Amino acid sequence: MKTTIIAECEYPERLDSYLARELEDISRSKIKAWCKSGEVLVNGEIRKSSFHLQGGEEIVIDAKEEPELDHILPEDLPLDIVYEDQAIVILNKAAGMVVHPGAGVSTGTLVNALVFHFGSLSTTGGLIRPGIVHRLDKGTTGIMVVAKTDLAHQRLSEQWQEGKVTKVYQTLVWGIPDPPDGEIESNIGRHPRFRHRMTADAVGGKWAKSRYKTIGTFPEAARLNVQILTGRTHQVRVHLAHLGHPVVGDAMYGGNRHQNLAKSFDAMPEVPMLHAALLRFDHPISGEEMTFKAPLPETFQKCEYALNLWKK
Repeated sequence: MKTTIIAECEYPERLDSYLARELEDISRSKIKAWCKSGEVLVNGEIRKSSFHLQGGEEIVIDAKEEPELDHILPEDLPLDIVYEDQAIVILNKAAGMVVHPGAGVSTGTLVNALVFHFGSLSTTGGLIRPGIVHRLDKGTTGIMVVAKTDLAHQRLSEQWQEGKVTKVYQTLVWGIPDPPDGEIESNIGRHPRFRHRMTADAVGGKWAKSRYKTIGTFPEAARLNVQILTGRTHQVRVHLAHLGHPVVGDAMYGGNRHQNLAKSFDAMPEVPMLHAALLRFDHPISGEEMTFKAPLPETFQKCEYALNLWKK
């Protein structure tokens, strides 16, 4: 893994803390290990994980490639199962859980838990993604569907590709959108400088469309329903930031607005306030239309309560 990041922080921040936020799928302990072994350079110099960034530094990470996994370690991690039959599992993903193993992450993922709890999962996604039809970001909570069989996986994937799946998120954003309801369209792709991020106006990016509706307002924020009509990486977060209303708690796409508000909003959450609230699709075997909903997590409700009282 090799990547270059230009630090964007308006006040001193620990190197490991900053990178853990920027590299969402990499654990802070892994980042500390990289710093200790000299795999992280700040302006060309090896720095400890406790080094304080001031903003504007060039951070180069040149970490050794992780050996390819030859098996998934089953782990007895808690899962909130909403529904299960012989073909699929519906679950409510918790915040902070990475969906599948990847760079720097081999344990503690949703896949590790799935392998422990279920004897058989689809193999379509490959060794490190058994059963995984779609992803949610590490900090995102809510409804996911997992395939137990290859046939179920194939038919679910076809529905995703054909745009037949309804996906609705609830989120808290900074500011109040005007107009309150609308659509966002753009080409989403990798950021040309910050390769771990996506951007809404990428040259050669993939077309993406989201539909939002304001369902509540606070002194400095709003609560939205967002339906994504395509499924691009970080789509909701990128589109709302592009609209000028980044997700509350989203340090990656919130930019200076997030940093400034973090100084005055004592209840700033550590993860983006984004929740996959509804998922509707046809059952891959029976063809029956199925709709699943997940209640808002406690962290979302607490943040909403604090926003309602803030600056009153």
